Amino acid sequence: MKKSVWITLAVVAVVIIALIAGFVSSYNGLVDAEVAVEEKASTVDTMLTRRADLIPNLVSTVKGYAAHEEEVYTAIADARAKLSGSTSTEDKLEANDELSSAISRLLVVVEQYPELKASEQFIALQDQLEGAENRISTARVDYNEAVKKYNTRIRRFPSNLIAGMFGFEKYEMYVAPEDDQTAPSVNFD
Repeated sequence: MKKSVWITLAVVAVVIIALIAGFVSSYNGLVDAEVAVEEKASTVDTMLTRRADLIPNLVSTVKGYAAHEEEVYTAIADARAKLSGSTSTEDKLEANDELSSAISRLLVVVEQYPELKASEQFIALQDQLEGAENRISTARVDYNEAVKKYNTRIRRFPSNLIAGMFGFEKYEMYVAPEDDQTAPSVNFD
């Protein structure tokens, strides 16, 4: 009888240890996934800041050729200020979309000045801006992938129980604005 009590206690101890190990592993996995999302959000933020830092040089180059386009310059300055003042990833991405729209308007202005388009300084800035746009795009994809993994993890059993107990909340994915989701119409009249 003593032997059976020890066996029962050993089995119970093994089960308890297994449950605790599973709990700890699940919790640590959630923490790792959340940190990955935060890291990717930080990368997006860094890329947005780098891009925003290029804008004043681009604007000053264009101003030399197109001084009367004040509305475009104001829109860019306002969008940059909003981006700098944003605290959440969602706000930063929204401000970035406004900045992208303002830059698009600036590039329309540039089309009216062939000598500006041929300027070496403008070409170099445009190349840097294009590189920044590509890095932002890649960072957004990486962010969305990390969010997908994290959100899936907090919804799966048994991690969902631990996520609920410790307040792990869903992150929002970056979704392109509606303007960017529709293809532009091209008309060769």
